[in-house]
Amino acid sequence: MNPDMVDSDQAWAAMQSRDRSFDGKFVTGVLSTGIYCRPSCAARHPKRENVRFFAKAEQAEAAGLRACLRCCPNDVARDEAAVKAVIEAVRMAEGGPKLNELACLTGYSLTHLQRIFKRDTGLSPAAYARGLRSERLKDALENGVSVTEAIYDAGFESASRFYEEAGKRLGMSASVWKNGGAGVTVHWASVATTLGPMMVAATDKGVCCLSFGEGEEDLRGRFPKADLQQGGGNFQKLLGDVVAQVETPARPHNIPLDVQGTAFQEAVWQELRKIPDGETRSYSGIAAAIGKPKAVRAVGSANGANHVAVLIPCHRVVRSDGTMGGYAYGLEIKKLLLEKEQS
Repeated sequence: MNPDMVDSDQAWAAMQSRDRSFDGKFVTGVLSTGIYCRPSCAARHPKRENVRFFAKAEQAEAAGLRACLRCCPNDVARDEAAVKAVIEAVRMAEGGPKLNELACLTGYSLTHLQRIFKRDTGLSPAAYARGLRSERLKDALENGVSVTEAIYDAGFESASRFYEEAGKRLGMSASVWKNGGAGVTVHWASVATTLGPMMVAATDKGVCCLSFGEGEEDLRGRFPKADLQQGGGNFQKLLGDVVAQVETPARPHNIPLDVQGTAFQEAVWQELRKIPDGETRSYSGIAAAIGKPKAVRAVGSANGANHVAVLIPCHRVVRSDGTMGGYAYGLEIKKLLLEKEQS
């Protein structure tokens, strides 16, 4: 987008999808209220005839508009710098830095810092630090380091601290994860849906796989050393809840998940779960929302690494031009999912 000009059609589309990647590139002037906002402002969207787009805030103010007190459009650059500073501080610290230290670093209040960091990354600073330690732990385990050594190298103060904190995040203990799910029982079943055959698998913690057109062999590829068992009493209720979620997406079902990924992947997945039913986001929008605006391709890879379709709704991500993009289980299923949610 030209820094001195605004493509009104592109700007309107970005505003409608609340695409954070456009924050700072233009502001939205609402003539009926006399204010101007970020494209991602959470306020109710005005009518098209009441909107005018400005490349710079100064232009909006010259037209007699004032800054929105809800989204604070003039703080975009400062917010981005604060989030980057916190990420760098967390990455450089031996343990997780205290929130008040991060607040002093950025000049923000504790509450405001928490809010903008979670808005841009999908995680609180503490959750981001935990995710970073878990990511380092996984890298160490993949490189053949012993579990105990990996725990301390990742920045955990003690083994007990890891099992209390990171064990919950990973869903499985470190040794089980390292051995491909050995010792974990995974119940599964295939069921007919209006979208075609659907496979659902779950541990005792929650759903670990939801896919279309796959079977036991595919599940075995994901969990090569787990004990795979069909059905089961408690599993049947969970299966019914999953089917209901797929067939009636507008109803909240609060289905537990047992997934594992890198800190980046989990940030992407959390951002996907924040997209309302029936709405879509662009890959660049997701990248911007997690504080990694240049990681558009990595967002696509994180989408592809998602084993829990629908429940982690990667089908709600489309290209910036509004076209469907790809989908692991075919564009027809992606289209049907979006139509089902929008209806």
